[in-house]
Amino acid sequence: MTTHAPSAPPRRRGAYRPPAPIGGRGPLRHSPRHRLTVVAFLTPAIVILTVFVAWPMVSALRLSFTDASGFGREKFVGLENYARVFTDPDIVSAMGNTALYALLFTPIAIALALAFALLLNNPLLPLRGLFRTALFTPFIVSLAVAAFAWSYLLDPQIGLLNYWLRGLGIQLGNVLQDPTLAMPAVVLVAVWKSFGFYMVIFLAGLQDIPTSLYEAARVDGASAWQRFRSITFPMLGNTMGFVVIVALIAALQAFDQIYVMTGGGPYGTTQTIVMEIYQSGFRKLELGFASALSYVLLLITLVLSLTQFLFFSRREKDAA
Repeated sequence: MTTHAPSAPPRRRGAYRPPAPIGGRGPLRHSPRHRLTVVAFLTPAIVILTVFVAWPMVSALRLSFTDASGFGREKFVGLENYARVFTDPDIVSAMGNTALYALLFTPIAIALALAFALLLNNPLLPLRGLFRTALFTPFIVSLAVAAFAWSYLLDPQIGLLNYWLRGLGIQLGNVLQDPTLAMPAVVLVAVWKSFGFYMVIFLAGLQDIPTSLYEAARVDGASAWQRFRSITFPMLGNTMGFVVIVALIAALQAFDQIYVMTGGGPYGTTQTIVMEIYQSGFRKLELGFASALSYVLLLITLVLSLTQFLFFSRREKDAA
């Protein structure tokens, strides 16, 4: 007598089929239909990045080795544009101004952002949401609009800030036309506008720190400064690294606010690299030189960002 194993009932057409396990090697994951779906979703992003990011970067790199002006034929000039970047006195001065702007803007903005984040992270502080909103609001205002507003506030004839300070016996004068005060003035306006954004990032980092660490430190008798030095600051290492890199890149790309407030003056004391790129490319029609200057700025930004990334990565490893 022979026995037969019971066979599965035939599947009816249109019957329910359970989905493939997520992350497993289901039959749908490697099927041609799945691959076509992935390609269909990725194609628009790849096309946009290619047309508006990759192609302009490649074209700018090609132009940086030519004397392109936008008209007529281009002539290959080799590294002449790159050599001019480091020998032209105006460009060297603009690099110095950009470095000064970054050295003033980055630490002031980060210190203010961290201080207000620590203050507004205190649950005992009333109206925390209102204060957070008020400090973040300048960041969402257009940079050009903020620059126009501050230009009028600092105006020596009709500016309210000058009027109030004169009432206190302080003669501020025309700070935007003063070679000594123009750079600090544009830096302070940039800090006022941007530090709220960095404060929000620090607040997110502070709320990820376990409260049990602070409770244990209080039980051990640690002071507020000791808790900040031993718990808060080490735990904010990744957040601090991110904020420093973002703030430094923003400082190196400073353009529209300074262009509106001072136009690079007085006497070129607020002229930055990006303003030189704009003037070389769109006013002097030196597209080849402007492209070379853009790539030099890109390399400087990459080197600084990579250095900071390696510094904070090593610091995190040492702390672990």
